[in-house]
Amino acid sequence: MKVKVGVLSAGGDCPGINSTVHWLVYSALDKDLAPERGMMFEVLGIVDGWKGLMEVKPDNKESLKHWTLPLDKEMVRTWDRYGGTRLGTSRVNPFDPKKDRSAVVVENVEKLGLDALVVIGGFDNLGVAYKLYREGVRVVGIPKTIDRDIAGTDYTLGFDSAVNIITEDIDRLRITAGSHSRVFVVESMGRQAGWLALEAGEAAGVSIILIPEHDFLTERVIDLLQARKKSFERYSIVLVSEGAKPRGMDHVYEKRGRDGFGHHFMGGIGGFLAEEIQKHTDLEVRYVALRHLQRGGSPTAYDRRMGRKFGVAAIDMIVNEDFGRMASLRHGEMTSVPLKKALERLNLVDVERFYNTKYYRSLDRIL
Repeated sequence: MKVKVGVLSAGGDCPGINSTVHWLVYSALDKDLAPERGMMFEVLGIVDGWKGLMEVKPDNKESLKHWTLPLDKEMVRTWDRYGGTRLGTSRVNPFDPKKDRSAVVVENVEKLGLDALVVIGGFDNLGVAYKLYREGVRVVGIPKTIDRDIAGTDYTLGFDSAVNIITEDIDRLRITAGSHSRVFVVESMGRQAGWLALEAGEAAGVSIILIPEHDFLTERVIDLLQARKKSFERYSIVLVSEGAKPRGMDHVYEKRGRDGFGHHFMGGIGGFLAEEIQKHTDLEVRYVALRHLQRGGSPTAYDRRMGRKFGVAAIDMIVNEDFGRMASLRHGEMTSVPLKKALERLNLVDVERFYNTKYYRSLDRIL
């Protein structure tokens, strides 16, 4: 039996996606496993995520060439070592209320002859996958987000690489911060979940970490920074998630609209905080927004390994007909969970367990 599998990456790019596709293809085309599985595989890459499935004209050769990419071992041989996504991605939403094109996606999945669709995405795009599953598409999900905010799994692709990038960037900033005796306010990603700032802050040893799960007091941040200055600490680094906000205030948004899922583009809380510190103290303050730097670079060894586990797991799930589910890492073991369950809530920082609300940093208690 020949099974045709489509694979796409949707939403923001990150290191680890290419590794997942690499190992998905290698597992799918492993001839030694064919007798045991009772099936052979063909893998078709979808270019630019949901946009590709919406725009492709399956009966047009030029359109197929533009929006799809037949994948084999030779083509993906070196993909695992590179960041980003070779398949491309987009932030469009097939179920956008303004222009619902989900019926086109379902129709094109059928016209392309896809027996299964593997979706590498975050919370929103796995939500699209679940809706398509309810429309009859045989979907398998792979969790991918540097925010690590998807429930039902202990890990999401890209998180470790992003933590490493933030840590390395802060290591560079502390050199100039120390040289000039400055305060640096560094803004990381993290719309609703503070994992990225919290764990990168731990790794980099920053002075103050501000996360979306706990509104901060600007006056308290200033007090902490001035106390450090009085203790003859030469410099301080404040790491703030883009979704963090001062108590009693609204979130800070960029003034450029919303994405396909209705989310405001975030960013700027670090600049606001830096201005407030500068305004009320004699400290010299600089603001750095890491933004898309966090998504760049090559995947860490851990993300390459997790890409392998998620990619192989996706094919195993198709063999076992575990559709409407998401590959998941739980307690060090690979498993799968229903997409519906994974999307019931966001995986947010448990403030009581992990965060010191007095000193705005990781809780210094492990056991």
